[in-house]
Amino acid sequence: MNFKRLIFTLLCVGASAASGWACTNLIVGKNASADGSTIVSYSADSYALFGELYHYPAGTHPKGIWIDIHEWDTGKYLGKIEQARQTYNVIGNMNEFQLTIGETTFGGRPELVDTTGVIDYGSLIYLALQRSRTAREAIRVMTDLVQEYGYYSGGESFTIADPSEVWIMEMIGKGPGVKGAVWVAVRVPDDCISAHANQSRIHRFDMDDKENCMYSPDVISFAREKGYFDGVNKDFSFADAYSPTDFGMLRYCEARVWSFFNMFTDRGEEFLPYILGKSAEPMPLFVKPNRKVSVQDIKNAMRDHYEGTPLDLSQDFGAGPYHAPYRLSPLGFEVDGKEYFNERPISTQQTGFVFVAQMRDNLPDAVGGVLWFATDDANLTVFTPVYCCSTSVPECYARPDGADYITFSWKSSFWVFNWVANMVYPRYDLLVGDVRALQTELEDAFNTAQPGIEQSALALMESDPEAAKQFLTRYTTLAAQSTLDAWRRLGEFLVVKYADGVVRQTEGRTFKRNAIGEAESVIRPGYPKEWLEEYVRQTGERYLVK
Repeated sequence: MNFKRLIFTLLCVGASAASGWACTNLIVGKNASADGSTIVSYSADSYALFGELYHYPAGTHPKGIWIDIHEWDTGKYLGKIEQARQTYNVIGNMNEFQLTIGETTFGGRPELVDTTGVIDYGSLIYLALQRSRTAREAIRVMTDLVQEYGYYSGGESFTIADPSEVWIMEMIGKGPGVKGAVWVAVRVPDDCISAHANQSRIHRFDMDDKENCMYSPDVISFAREKGYFDGVNKDFSFADAYSPTDFGMLRYCEARVWSFFNMFTDRGEEFLPYILGKSAEPMPLFVKPNRKVSVQDIKNAMRDHYEGTPLDLSQDFGAGPYHAPYRLSPLGFEVDGKEYFNERPISTQQTGFVFVAQMRDNLPDAVGGVLWFATDDANLTVFTPVYCCSTSVPECYARPDGADYITFSWKSSFWVFNWVANMVYPRYDLLVGDVRALQTELEDAFNTAQPGIEQSALALMESDPEAAKQFLTRYTTLAAQSTLDAWRRLGEFLVVKYADGVVRQTEGRTFKRNAIGEAESVIRPGYPKEWLEEYVRQTGERYLVK
């Protein structure tokens, strides 16, 4: 392992200010899902991203209007582009036609970044959502925009989905001052699942399958010109040419894809040698699941830390006395001249926001598109329904009281969920059960309510479509705000229950009192037996009672 390369990878994948450097997308085709919906997920993982729900209202614009483009990650001004005559309503990463776009950054060859380009990957996503009605149209819009104005970012994998189909598009620039990009887009079969996580995943692709594969005309010739490929066309691999795999890309990125495949197929053991660096054969871009996959399954998959697998983070000394499935950044470190690393799972503490998009072609768009949205760590948060027709953002998902990445607010979901999560991390085993109980209760309630809410909206749409949209907007706000209130009460409960390293006795979320009304005596859990044994090994007889 090249330690300098490892550190570079970790800085990119784990600790960059760019939210895109450490994201995960999970994908389910409509015939692979439990309800016939297309499903995609996205976590925006960054130590410098404030978790909020973006909104771009629909509009019509006169010809000749130009808009400013600022880099999504940093706010840096990049230039101007011409505004579209018609733009669509966008809430989060889904628009009013249920079109959803997510991404993960693979970086790729650094010499191909066009520092003079005007459109970065984040701006490209939200421009496409405002200008496109379908996944295929979004691919055309995105590639046309970078061809005209230049592509500012490094290599990206985009998930582009509508109620009928899901595509993965991978794109990388051509270097400073060269407009456009080389790219390839492959349709995920309806009966398959797929994923990407900060590493290019499109290897060979069928250039003759025009229905399920699109690509820039120079995707191979440019690689030849740059010296990245010299074989015959049928052997061309986009990933090998533009983002060669190394240790970090396998263990920190492809391992997350492996974990998803391991959950929903019987091929985990088959693919594990690739993740461990013992096989050069990459995993397929997509696979058939061994069962139908639900929206809730994907929410839970976004909470994964490799539990129950050879990469499980919770079962070694690094997990601490309370088996926390987390590791502090940076993931790589050196001891006595030797290089070491920690695993990077799907769920991580530095997430800004996370969503699971549900898109259904058997319902009107306003009802069929649900962006299940949450802030902070997917493992310790709650997904609430955000309907794609929503025309306003719930206060708790905005910036109440001027909240941002360094400004706390009790009205902000991002900060309240962070507050609770940071109580849980140091004593994970003790506290996570209380969190999981309320999390499950709330998400089950939203899942149970969904059919009735949607039936009411459908009934309204027959007579007054705008009233139906207003109804779903109000429900979106109610779900988000009530969840914030419940989570703040949970935080208050946890402070009392676990203060000072003891546990006050409870029944459900009510504290027990004795016959005379006083609090029951506390429980002193101490440390787990296996951790105490290691403690004695580390300290010898220093604390031996003599």
